[in-house]
Amino acid sequence: VPRAAVIGAVGTIAKAYVSLLNTTTVHNADALHRLVSSRPPGTPLLTVSNHMSTIDDPFMWGFKGFPITDSKLARWVLTAEDICFRNVFMSYMFRLGKCVPITRGAGIYQDHMNEALEVLSTGGWLHSFPEGKVAQDHQPIRRLKWGTASLIVRAPVTPIVLPIVHTGFEKVMPEKSFFGRRPPLPLCGKEIKIIVGEPVDFDLPGLKQVAAMIPQDTSFERKGWPTITPEGLDEAAQRWLYQKMSDKIQSAMESLRKTLLNLKQH
Repeated sequence: VPRAAVIGAVGTIAKAYVSLLNTTTVHNADALHRLVSSRPPGTPLLTVSNHMSTIDDPFMWGFKGFPITDSKLARWVLTAEDICFRNVFMSYMFRLGKCVPITRGAGIYQDHMNEALEVLSTGGWLHSFPEGKVAQDHQPIRRLKWGTASLIVRAPVTPIVLPIVHTGFEKVMPEKSFFGRRPPLPLCGKEIKIIVGEPVDFDLPGLKQVAAMIPQDTSFERKGWPTITPEGLDEAAQRWLYQKMSDKIQSAMESLRKTLLNLKQH
């Protein structure tokens, strides 16, 4: 009941801002809606997007027709522990809001990543901002952190990976507009555009096979990563695999970003 109340209230606010107080256009929304509400049972969904503001989530789910207020369908999302989990009250509220804390700099095998993995293991929907930080300068998609790729590899059932790119939230919640700081409340009258891509496919068995043949590289600093079983991928193999997969996701997101730019110009 508390979770339903929090997600219902926050979802209502997000829907008001995105659907009523700002102008929002969503391309290929049906693909997202279909995968959220009626994907095959037991199949996890992993959505990835660029990160333009501190309100991207939950606002990006507030467009017309999307079931943002349904606590059962709502996403789990990776969130920065130092921002969203500062005290007991905030931790409680963000936990109710289906947020998984991630400790910056603690690596891709930190305990919290196991919580995220549990979401995927039970066929849930997890959202990630793989760039790892907010950037409002409209540059190409940045090099992705490897945590997202590691979750895809470690999930018992390979998740459907759906890329999403948006623009406009950096105007709704600019980082430096109100005496050099964020405004106290999100702004209105802005234009938001969201584009949902198609699932990114990975030939995981093939990729793992190639990764297993990667020779040991003694030039990088070892972090003591666990060997991934049953393939027995060592640290060098994991690095190759995660980079390859991250590059593919980044390429799909960059393609969407360019499509969105072209749509804005017409």
